[in-house]
Amino acid sequence: MRNVITILFPCPADSRRINVALLALRLLFGALFMVHGLSKLTGFIQMSSTFPDPLGIGREFSLVLAIFGEVGCSILLILGLLTRLALIPMVFTMCIAFFVIHAGVPFAAKEPAFTFLLTFVILWISGAGKYSLDYLIVNRIKKTC
Repeated sequence: MRNVITILFPCPADSRRINVALLALRLLFGALFMVHGLSKLTGFIQMSSTFPDPLGIGREFSLVLAIFGEVGCSILLILGLLTRLALIPMVFTMCIAFFVIHAGVPFAAKEPAFTFLLTFVILWISGAGKYSLDYLIVNRIKKTC
């Protein structure tokens, strides 16, 4: 009976379940986002002439920034290292995808961008959680102070 109660009414927000959920979100969405970036990286030559340039900074540079946000920042997200800082380019990339690149298409076509955007904002608000390098670093700094 106790297990049923703890499942239905979990402990406070700092419980292990919340931290495991944050870890799962980081791993899942970080890996999925990285797959998008890796396809851009491997197809860089082909994509560089057709990649959208919504900011007017050039197709190649826009592609490089997208790859940075999708691969480099995803690695940081997965590790939970500089998580909130890494999420800024990821949120920006998904804002551009959702509000600019896919602006005129039906919601179903831009739903993946919205899902990534919402997840990244939630992770930015919550932080990486206890199972992250950020947590280890902060605790090590606290112990030395």
